[in-house]
Amino acid sequence: MVTYHVIGLMSGTSLDGVDLAFCSFSKEGDDWQYEIIEAKTYSYTQKWQDILINAQELPERILRDVDLELGAYYAQLIENFVNEFQLVPDFISSHGHTALHRPEKKVTLQLGNGEVISRELRLAVINDFRKRDVELGGQGAPLVPIGDRLLFSEYDLCLNLGGFSNISYESKGKRIAYDICPVNMALNDVARITGEDYDKDGHMARTGDVHERLLAQLNSLEYYKRPGPKSLGREWYISEFKKKSESRRLPPVDLLATLVEHMAMQIGNTLNSLSVKNVLLTGGGAYNDFLIERLVQHCNADITRPDDMLINYKEALIFGFLGVLRIRNENNVLASVTGAPRDHCSGIIHRP
Repeated sequence: MVTYHVIGLMSGTSLDGVDLAFCSFSKEGDDWQYEIIEAKTYSYTQKWQDILINAQELPERILRDVDLELGAYYAQLIENFVNEFQLVPDFISSHGHTALHRPEKKVTLQLGNGEVISRELRLAVINDFRKRDVELGGQGAPLVPIGDRLLFSEYDLCLNLGGFSNISYESKGKRIAYDICPVNMALNDVARITGEDYDKDGHMARTGDVHERLLAQLNSLEYYKRPGPKSLGREWYISEFKKKSESRRLPPVDLLATLVEHMAMQIGNTLNSLSVKNVLLTGGGAYNDFLIERLVQHCNADITRPDDMLINYKEALIFGFLGVLRIRNENNVLASVTGAPRDHCSGIIHRP
């Protein structure tokens, strides 16, 4: 039985840091086994937060330089991680940081140059997992569902509360997955107005009042009427969601309360429409106690909040797994969730 030792790298849309997870994967018969052996989140420096939050507005020539510099930055973080925990990875599997995602124009760009990382660390690096799917006519997202299917099949549905909320579940032999609504991206933006990086445990939102008219406006956004597969990006968030949510000029606590209620309603309605019984909850939003309380009020399913390692590093784990499937030349992107014409094996392999 072959065992793969991989470092998965994930940089989320909410810019809360770079997640690194050193994981092992092995296959017995048709069943995959995994273990998150060590994991750590490295906060972005203020310089990188300022660059990446506006990355979609940078000209192409600047983006090329940012891609190379971010690759070198990631290589340094990975080297620190390896040295701190005395790790021996077989290869690195990196999602990078999404700067542009416009699948309708067949454009997606994840920053953090894989060739630079490979050269700096003298290790194989796999990245650029979305590009082929977009070129084939898919949405290029979501990519995590193949991991949900193969690693977490005991749950009816997997719910991730990251920059956006997204779900993944089986229906008639096909994996279905899509983004539901913004979560941490929106909540963190409002929290920063108050001088905080995020609303810890949802304390500020709990003290606010829901603005019913804004809640109704957010719930009526056109995206929520579309069937899946569908995906959200920062561009949509800024032009549609953020613009509308800021239009009322509410006090931050009231805006947070309204956003939390909106998120709980959208997620709860979606889960109820699918009649699922048990749900695996992961992502940073799983620590927002107020959001989870409101979600439970709007949702009929049993929600499992697992240990901290899985909550925080499930996406890094699965991007490590996508790299394993790529090395094995096995499909790691599902057409049923991205809308591509066929399942396929995606990712570019860089060797030192």
